[in-house]
Amino acid sequence: MNKKRKSIVLLFTLITLIFAVACGNLDAISQATQSSTVISMETLPKYSGEPYVVINNNEPNFEQKYFNTNSFESYSDLDSLGRCGVAFANIGKDIMPTEERGSISHVKPTGWHSIKYDNVDGKYLYNRCHLIGFQLTGENANEKNLITGTRYLNVEAMLPFENMVADYIKETNNHVLYRVTPLFEGDNLLATGVQIEAESVEDNGEDILFNVFCYNSQPGIVLDYKTGESKQGVEQNSTTVTINSQNYILNTNSKKFHKEDCSSAKTIKAESRQQYTATREELILKGYSPCGVCKP
Repeated sequence: MNKKRKSIVLLFTLITLIFAVACGNLDAISQATQSSTVISMETLPKYSGEPYVVINNNEPNFEQKYFNTNSFESYSDLDSLGRCGVAFANIGKDIMPTEERGSISHVKPTGWHSIKYDNVDGKYLYNRCHLIGFQLTGENANEKNLITGTRYLNVEAMLPFENMVADYIKETNNHVLYRVTPLFEGDNLLATGVQIEAESVEDNGEDILFNVFCYNSQPGIVLDYKTGESKQGVEQNSTTVTINSQNYILNTNSKKFHKEDCSSAKTIKAESRQQYTATREELILKGYSPCGVCKP
């Protein structure tokens, strides 16, 4: 009887320890979600016609302790105005969706207006934008993961990066740290845009590495970020951001791009080597990823 009782006590203690460790990990992830490095409006260039801009030299700010193969996803609680906060995940195949996406029409994120314009693709100005795309974590109608975003933000700015990450995970079965931070100025109900950071885990950012800010804007439409209301017109307060094209060496086989003086570029076979002049952003949108050695 005593042996049986000791076994039960030992089992209970073991379960308690496992639960405590698990809760500790969840708390750490939650803290990381809440404490993401947020860029300021003062340092952010005004929208100037490009859907996104590279920030922090394209380097994300993930803590080293998150570089492991344990998939997770975490979403901030809504603030007092009902606005979304940081969404953070270590994305692996095991948390990607296995079913078709359902309806999200009942979710009304802050700043939401159902309005159409003839000069907007699909007519509707606003989409319910997933911070972490459905194709990455399978979150459907999670109000903590949906903001009011323009069609332009959703399709031209965020989607190419989501596709890049999804394709990489499906092809390699590796993991990607992925964090999206919506930026609201003051008590605005409509986000100015979102910061997206991503870094592939198993190869330490060799294939996936970026830190960008995607603008919540729509060409030909003036937005009131305080309320989400809108009208046709052109923003008058945009400042010009000059993005210069550069010469790069492409590896058309591995889909990597390099600086001209990169040591890795010198080993590319002739049939896969191509010199190309473009912006870094244009190459990323074409499906190329930066070399991890020269970090162009």
